[in-house]
Amino acid sequence: MAMVKINPIKIEGRWQSGVALDLHTTSSTPIGYNEFGHMQFDTVRPEIAELLYRLKNRADKDAAGPIIETAVNFLAAHRDKFDSIVPVPPSHQRALQPVTVLAEGIGAALGVPVLSCVTTTRPTTQLKNVTDPEERKKQVEGLYQVDATQTRGRSILLFDDLFRSGTTMNAITDQLLGPGQAAVVRAVTITKTRSNH
Repeated sequence: MAMVKINPIKIEGRWQSGVALDLHTTSSTPIGYNEFGHMQFDTVRPEIAELLYRLKNRADKDAAGPIIETAVNFLAAHRDKFDSIVPVPPSHQRALQPVTVLAEGIGAALGVPVLSCVTTTRPTTQLKNVTDPEERKKQVEGLYQVDATQTRGRSILLFDDLFRSGTTMNAITDQLLGPGQAAVVRAVTITKTRSNH
């Protein structure tokens, strides 16, 4: 497996430090409507984002390996800063859950436990379809619960595949640091959108 070239970008939030390995897209040009009346785009993605797209949208398991290897290579230098990985729960059901697959692969390679300690209190809507920041906040209010027996005193690396506005990751960070009694939370995502909506 070849290493994927990445361009790490700082992500801001309630966590102590955070980074996305690269942008989700570098450009997206409208090219016209398809037969169902949906606008189609010519989208250009960085290499790791293309792999993530294949994993998420085409359930292409082969795409997971290079993503995991690249993330492990990046995180190895920061290995002393976290003792567990907490994946963000998926917002909708897929046959293959990319966040889980990637978190478990990264955890196994780094020898770090992956804690499934965050649960949702109700069915979730996909936040990507909600553009109003206040409405996004309302959607996640009281949505997440953390099992403190797993997180108390831990240095956590919160993991997600895509960073957009940070609403979900901030809500989970609050739970990890509050009721979850984690010592510290840092964040990493595979990609980050160019805008925060």
